[in-house]
Amino acid sequence: MSAPQHDLDIALAAPPAQQPPQSPDDAAPRASAGASPETPQSVTVAGGGLLGMVLALRLAQTGHAVTLLEGAPRGGGLAGEQSIGGLDWDRFYHVVLLSDGRTRALLDELGLADRLQWGTTRTGFYTDGAMHSMSDTLEFLRFPPLSLLDKLRLGGTIFAASRIRDHRRLERISAIDWLRRWSGPRVLEKIWMPLLRSKLGDNAPLASAAFIWAIIARMYAARRAGLKRELFGWIDGGYAIVIDALQRRLDAAGVRTLHDARIVSIAGEASGTVATLADGRRIEAERLVSTLPVPVFASVCAGLRAEGRARAEAVVTQGIVCVSLLIEQPLSPYYVTNVTDRWVPFTGVIEMTALVPPARFGGRSLVYLPIYLPQDAPQWAQDDATILEPCIAALERMHPHFRREQVIDAKVARARHVLAVSTIDYTERAMPGLATGVPNVFQLNSAQIAQGTLNVDETLGVVEQRLAELRRAMQAGSKVAR
Repeated sequence: MSAPQHDLDIALAAPPAQQPPQSPDDAAPRASAGASPETPQSVTVAGGGLLGMVLALRLAQTGHAVTLLEGAPRGGGLAGEQSIGGLDWDRFYHVVLLSDGRTRALLDELGLADRLQWGTTRTGFYTDGAMHSMSDTLEFLRFPPLSLLDKLRLGGTIFAASRIRDHRRLERISAIDWLRRWSGPRVLEKIWMPLLRSKLGDNAPLASAAFIWAIIARMYAARRAGLKRELFGWIDGGYAIVIDALQRRLDAAGVRTLHDARIVSIAGEASGTVATLADGRRIEAERLVSTLPVPVFASVCAGLRAEGRARAEAVVTQGIVCVSLLIEQPLSPYYVTNVTDRWVPFTGVIEMTALVPPARFGGRSLVYLPIYLPQDAPQWAQDDATILEPCIAALERMHPHFRREQVIDAKVARARHVLAVSTIDYTERAMPGLATGVPNVFQLNSAQIAQGTLNVDETLGVVEQRLAELRRAMQAGSKVAR
C-alpha cells in the first residue's frame, strides 16, 4: 500500500540486552527545508499518497508552483480511510511509536498533536493450534514452544543485531541464513519465519538480513524500561484527519491538487516535462518528481534508459490484501497475534480495539487480517467473498468463542505495491536514485528507504532526508548521482 505507507509492523516480546541505537533524527522535529531556491520553478508531483502530499507542501513552501496528481478520488494512499459498519477508519492498520519523531512533528505542525493517544499493548503467538501470550520478559521465559537454550539464542540474536552500526554488510546475506546461524533452526521456525512471513509473505526468502535488523531497531527503540511493555500510539479519528489537515495546508500554500488524475505517461526533455492523464489532459511543468511505486513509474515513463529500467526491474515489490472485520466482541486481549501455523490464510491478527478503546467503535471490535502477497499470487484475481470465507473460517477455528454471525461488516482492501523488499545487495543493485536519466524527471519514493521498514515515519524521512538534494538537482536541471 506507504504504504502505501503503512505501519505494517510485526511484534516480538523478548527484550534485547540493550536497545539498538536510534539515528540522530529519530526523535527530532522535522528539519528546516532550507532557503528558497534562487529560481522558483513549476513542478509536477506524481502520486498523492502521504509522501507525495508532504513533498508537494515542502516544495510549495520553498517557492515552487506545484501541481499534485493523484489517481484516486482522494489523497493519502495507504493512509486512506474506509467506511465499515457506518464508521470511518483506516483501510490498513497503523500505529505510532514513541521513537517516531517525524510523525509526531508532522502532527504538531498540523495542529493535531492532541489527537495522538497512547496505550500499552500485548502480543500473542498462535502456534501448534494454541494461543500463547508473549508480552513481557516473564511470558517470554515461559513460552512453551522454545527451550531455554532456544530462548538464550533468540536473546543473543537480538543483542547481536543491537550491536550492528552499519547495515550494509547485512545486505550481503539472506535474513533466513543469518537468523538460522544466530538463533538455530527451531527459533527460526517458531519465531522468525512467522514474523518474516507476517511482513513479506512468500517473498520472505528474498529478504536480506538488513530487513530484520531494521525491524528489531524500530520496535526496540520504542520499548519502555522495566519489563519493556509496548507503548503504541493511535490517532483519534484515524489518518483521515491527518490527510484532511494536510490537504488544507496544500490548498493554503497554493498547491494545485488534481484527484482522479491517473497518469498514463510521463515524458521529459530539456525544455520541461509532460504528464499525460487517462482522460487526455496534459500537465506541463519545468520539473516532475514521481512518488509512484517503482514498477508503476517504469511502466508510464517510456523514456527511462536501460540502466534505470534495469534497476527498476530489480526492485521486488510486496503487495497486501487486508481484510477488515467489525465484530460484536473482542477476539483476544492482543493487539498483534503472530501466526505460525501455515494453514491459516492470513499472516497475523491485528485487533485495533486492544489499543483503541472499544467505545470509539461503538463498543465493537475492529480486526485486521493482513495477507502479504507477491505480484504473481492468485489472490489478486479473487473477489471479496473468496478472500473472506477462509479468513472467517480460520478465526472460528482459532477462537472457539467466535462465530461468523458476530461479524457486523467486512471489507477487503488491496494494495499491489506496498513496499520494496530489501533483497540481497539492494542498495547497490536496485534502490532507485533521485536521477532517472530522463531530463527534468526525478524519483522520490519509499523504495529509497534503505535502513528501515515501511511505515509513516520512514516515509516522512524520505522527504526530510532528500529534499535538499532534490532541490539542488531541480535547480541544476541535470542528472544527479545517487
